[in-house]
Amino acid sequence: MLAIVGASGKLGFATLTGLLDHKLLPPSEIVCTTSSDSGAAKLKSAQDKGVHIRRVNWDDDQKAWEAAFQGCDKLFLISSSRVAKDFNDAPPGKGREEDHFTALNAARSAGVKHIYYSSLAFANPSKSRVMKAHERTEKWLKDSAMSYTVMREGLYNESWPLYFGHYNVPDDERSEVPVAGDSKISWTSIADLGLASALVLAAPSEDWAGKVFYLAQEKAYTIEEVAAMVSKAKGKEVKAKIVDREEHERYYMQEQGMGEGMVKWWSKTYDALRDNECEIHDPTLEQLLAKQGVKPKPMEETVAEMLKA
Repeated sequence: MLAIVGASGKLGFATLTGLLDHKLLPPSEIVCTTSSDSGAAKLKSAQDKGVHIRRVNWDDDQKAWEAAFQGCDKLFLISSSRVAKDFNDAPPGKGREEDHFTALNAARSAGVKHIYYSSLAFANPSKSRVMKAHERTEKWLKDSAMSYTVMREGLYNESWPLYFGHYNVPDDERSEVPVAGDSKISWTSIADLGLASALVLAAPSEDWAGKVFYLAQEKAYTIEEVAAMVSKAKGKEVKAKIVDREEHERYYMQEQGMGEGMVKWWSKTYDALRDNECEIHDPTLEQLLAKQGVKPKPMEETVAEMLKA
């Protein structure tokens, strides 16, 4: 059986949807973990089809995680969303990777044979801090002697507001948005990432064992180009203003009232962009989607849909 950690989250649910809609695995061969009542409610329709739902959260001990993984031979570990653990240059083992290590050690003890990990589409090592927990988790896997596959998932189409100066989609009235760097980014929709991930999970594990690869469409856009898409959708000009990191941090802490931990953690993302870390040239995603007759969703569609909504 396959276990999916965080199956009610964005990537997890898209992956589960891909598995079920394309009939890639029998529902009875899928275990989904969730940590909340809202997550369980979101997974109810999958449960009605035969998917197993097990409750466990990151604060539970290893024994609880072992129980969640009982009977499973494959695990899709979707990275922890508790980003505050990464703030203030968290030392090794104390960032989000601490959550991952609990689940991974439990999986090993429970007899899981193969780990699939959702890393992120930056370089490794990266200048960003958002990649740090992923770097540490990838290293754990490489040092573990377990069979593993690392999928560096492309930056979500739907995450453009985060990269575009924490843009408030419903009511942001800024005509100029400061950001601390720019370059081409291989944006990829959550649905496309979910289906591609599902196709990897459904294949024999030996087909992907030991591989580290990117899942991202090759068509890439800069943040400035995304700003032009926003302008078109809103019918008025919105520009990206490229500033240095110090000015970026000052603006978002002092003028936008954001917390120092988040701002300083996130601002280093733009150092990575300046090095063009997120322009990906890996055909894997598009090759996988093509097998199902699917083409990647264009970034322009996502921006327009989000602003219209």
